[in-house]
Amino acid sequence: MAAAQRRGRRIMMTEQERDAYLRAQRTCRVATVGADGQPHVGALWFVWDGTSIWLHSLTRSLRWTHLRKNPRTAVVVDDGDEYGELRGVELRGEAVLVGEVPRTGEPCPELVDVERLFPVKYFGFDAMPHDGRHAWLRLTPETVVSWDFRKLAGLG
Repeated sequence: MAAAQRRGRRIMMTEQERDAYLRAQRTCRVATVGADGQPHVGALWFVWDGTSIWLHSLTRSLRWTHLRKNPRTAVVVDDGDEYGELRGVELRGEAVLVGEVPRTGEPCPELVDVERLFPVKYFGFDAMPHDGRHAWLRLTPETVVSWDFRKLAGLG
């Protein structure tokens, strides 16, 4: 899967901790770079399937424009208020478009599980609502870095 984390082994999440954390969190921040080299970071809802992070993005967004031209991205999911509570995961790699653009609900085997998980997580629905404005990007990370500062205090 992804490259091993080299630094911060003491505060690194185990694979099981990371998977549980990513499944529970609701918002990620997606970093992209425009053709002019300027960075852009925006918040987004996502689903983690244990291997990839699935990004549900507006197709008329700056993020979408950047990723269509340069699919390299970094995604951060984090939380915590006090220093000793900080934890998170950074995933880096290339975002790949999956399904039609915009997504209208045409059959797509790759999206069956994602579109079952997403509406339950965010809306409490059993079926995926399609608004004709969003589409799916899949990031199967090349690099994953995690941290859980609660481990420094023996809380994690």
